[in-house]
Amino acid sequence: MMARIHHCNKSCFRYLVFGRLYSSGEIVQDSSDTAKKVCKIMMSCPKVGLDTALDQSGIRVSEDVVEKVLEKFTNAGMLAHRFFEWAGKQRNYVHSVRAYHIMIESLAKIRQYEIMWNLVHGMRSKGMLNIETFCIIMRKYARAQKVNEAVYAFNIMKKYDVPPNLSAFNGLLSALCKSKNVRKAQEIFDSMKHQFFPDSKTYSILLEGWGRAPNLPKAREIFKEMVDSGCNPDIVTYSIMVDILCKAGRTDEAVEVIKEMEVTGCQPTSFIYSVLIHTYGIENRIEDAIDTFLQMERNGVKLDVAVYNAVLIHTYGIENRIEDAIDTFLQMERNGVKLDVAVYNALISAFCKVNKFQNAYKVVDEMDKKGVRPNSRTCNILINGLIGHGETDEAFKVFRKMSKVCEPDADTYTMMIKMFCERDELETALKVWKYMERKQFAPSMHTFSALINGLCEKADVSRACVLMEEMMERGIRPGRHTFGKLRQLLLKEGREDVLEFLQEKMNLLVKEPLCD
Repeated sequence: MMARIHHCNKSCFRYLVFGRLYSSGEIVQDSSDTAKKVCKIMMSCPKVGLDTALDQSGIRVSEDVVEKVLEKFTNAGMLAHRFFEWAGKQRNYVHSVRAYHIMIESLAKIRQYEIMWNLVHGMRSKGMLNIETFCIIMRKYARAQKVNEAVYAFNIMKKYDVPPNLSAFNGLLSALCKSKNVRKAQEIFDSMKHQFFPDSKTYSILLEGWGRAPNLPKAREIFKEMVDSGCNPDIVTYSIMVDILCKAGRTDEAVEVIKEMEVTGCQPTSFIYSVLIHTYGIENRIEDAIDTFLQMERNGVKLDVAVYNAVLIHTYGIENRIEDAIDTFLQMERNGVKLDVAVYNALISAFCKVNKFQNAYKVVDEMDKKGVRPNSRTCNILINGLIGHGETDEAFKVFRKMSKVCEPDADTYTMMIKMFCERDELETALKVWKYMERKQFAPSMHTFSALINGLCEKADVSRACVLMEEMMERGIRPGRHTFGKLRQLLLKEGREDVLEFLQEKMNLLVKEPLCD
């Protein structure tokens, strides 16, 4: 342990000295710079020396700094929690509600529910709990398919002096519907609707839930119940209904709903038209898509980014009508539509779909000329397209080039590591991992799994175990498939002691009390 602390002191020394010098003067530290310094210390020091390193750094935390650091480490919940605990003990600083919420989300993400509820207790003692706190908890439980726990969180709100209202009721229904538990949501709605007087948002949540199921008859039933109850469908409800019908292949029926909207004085939005154009493109009804697009122009409907993206990607992109896609792109400029990174990404995606990567690169160059900075999504579209077409060498070149102009995200690193593992180039995959560490990027569960699976394929048990331990040290529970793969290798090599050690760590992570 002493050796690890010594290593921490050595690796963190320059940050500690710099921090002291910086904070000893009268200069007010910029929150972004301070957050970066904290992140460097957290990535450089082992957990046993983190508090000491932060204490000696001389860094003064603020609400903004703490929130930025916590957001940076959303994929490393336990490391984030150690910083959260340290920050809470600093003079002249009190955690904001937002800091608590970020931390609660991070802990729930890795199923550290006991610690999560301890934070809730802390918020209650400070009078900081609100409806959103419980909505976050309900969402996270539902996403983890812990339906009973999500309902439990709703039911105990009153105990925590936060009486549930319609917003909380809608939050619970939304959490359940988005996690594909619409039947449970419907059951709760039917039993409690007389307590909370559902509004258009309530019905829209259920409508969308049944649409995702998909269950068109039930969606129609909810729509009818909404109208019969005297709650008029709004633009959101109509948008959902059009989307459900389009996804169910009832495009002509969706058109009838749009006509009904016009009759009732509810003007269809550009989003509704974009859904229709999107569907026409998928169904290869290109002329209908273009006619709808032109009709919007004639009717004076504002053409926004969603509409142009639908035309660029799902109409001209599918039909290999790249010239038309470019014309539409230029038309956006003429119509005063802001050409932001999302629009450029749409055009790049259209080129990638038809294997025209040179054109996609020209769009990236055009972004540079126009002062529009590519984002990780730009990089991922290109890399995913190239890998999909077997251009793995080119994908690596793009990764190296794009990493200089935009920060890769978890998806970027996962794709690259997985690609090299599948190409049987494990050492290159490890180089990407080291590059990611140098960038102080906290890997996600999927990123860890990609490399561990690659190491297991090469029977590199030792390195796979080290990574598995690091993953669990960060509070990230490995997937069943990944852990099972490593387990089989350890049993094959007769290393039951190592397996037992990892299993104990896994058991600590699996421990999931319902509440405190």
